[in-house]
Amino acid sequence: MSVRVRYFAAAAEAAGTDAEDRAESTLLALRAAVLTDHPALVGILDRCAVLVDGERRDDDAPLAGVAHVDVLPPFAGG
Repeated sequence: MSVRVRYFAAAAEAAGTDAEDRAESTLLALRAAVLTDHPALVGILDRCAVLVDGERRDDDAPLAGVAHVDVLPPFAGG
């Protein structure tokens, strides 16, 4: 099982990539592994909206059958 994680804006800069494939089984496990692999995301990830196939999900949500997870930092606009 693999899920595509897409990073946007400051999250992409901190992760050093705009996307990667991950094998974690829950959103909570994914968050922990991403922080371990990309320490620059500490302090950013907790402020991001994390969408699973376009929807917010609980951290215990399984990722089986999920196409993508989007990591979206807050955006400023005017």
